[in-house]
Amino acid sequence: MTHIASTSPKVLGPRDGNAGFLGSIGVRFMIDGIGVDDRFALVEHPMGPHALAAPLHRHTHEDEYSFVLEGRVGALLGDDVVYGEPGDLIFKPRGQWHTFWNAGGEPARILEIISPAGFERFFAEIAGLDEDAKLDPEVRGELCARYGLEVDPTSVPGLIERFAVRFPGEPIT
Repeated sequence: MTHIASTSPKVLGPRDGNAGFLGSIGVRFMIDGIGVDDRFALVEHPMGPHALAAPLHRHTHEDEYSFVLEGRVGALLGDDVVYGEPGDLIFKPRGQWHTFWNAGGEPARILEIISPAGFERFFAEIAGLDEDAKLDPEVRGELCARYGLEVDPTSVPGLIERFAVRFPGEPIT
């Protein structure tokens, strides 16, 4: 993962930063918490058409803010369904069950602000696993426990039916 120090000017270009695949959506690491005293982290999530990012889940340690760069992104926040388009910001507070997906037939991209930082390390660990381990419930369960993440894998069939999404999604090349 690239460490960006907060004390020196830095320009991160559109192809800079380590990238990986989380099993359904991509991740590009832009700013991790280590370089900014764990105040926040910034990642980019490219999503293939109709890709569901994850089962319903909730974070116990951090809030997430999704800034839509490209495409149309849907999010289920508790009982509320919202949609964001380029320039929109979707707030996903800690403790709230949520998920998000690409709500269109073209690729979508979001910038994800994680505050406070730390959860970007979960993404780095997932991206570093082989494909079988990414889907292994025991491996995922241990990681979720370590990062204070609760996940409801039984939500996936209902989300696929309700929002006409795919899980897992396909990597964007």
